[in-house]
Amino acid sequence: EDTVTGFLLGGIGELDKHRRPNFLVVEKETSLAEIEETFRCVWGETGPGRARGGLRGPLGVSQKGFLAREDVGMILISQALAEQIRPAVAAHARALPAVLEIPSKDHPYDPARDSVLRRARGLFAPDELR
Repeated sequence: EDTVTGFLLGGIGELDKHRRPNFLVVEKETSLAEIEETFRCVWGETGPGRARGGLRGPLGVSQKGFLAREDVGMILISQALAEQIRPAVAAHARALPAVLEIPSKDHPYDPARDSVLRRARGLFAPDELR
């Protein structure tokens, strides 16, 4: 919540023409299923409060996951939250949107858990990373 608030105060958050936010505030009550659905391209079955293909937004507008939206070029996710939905994060293999794991105030950054850094290490020889 604090990370999103900081970015919003910096002017990064916005609503598109369909009133879909380009951010998700994760609170204690936010389920992992909701977080993963908001992140992913393909969503499961519809249900109360949901529309086919996505969550129902504030005005009843169907929302796509961040990976499916053309107006999202980068996804910033706290590393602790990325760990909780690791299979979804690891399954994303496209260049855009780029997924960057950032530290939060409660959880320091751990390079050993960063999926982007792990992929980069696989592309380069160990001597090139020094």
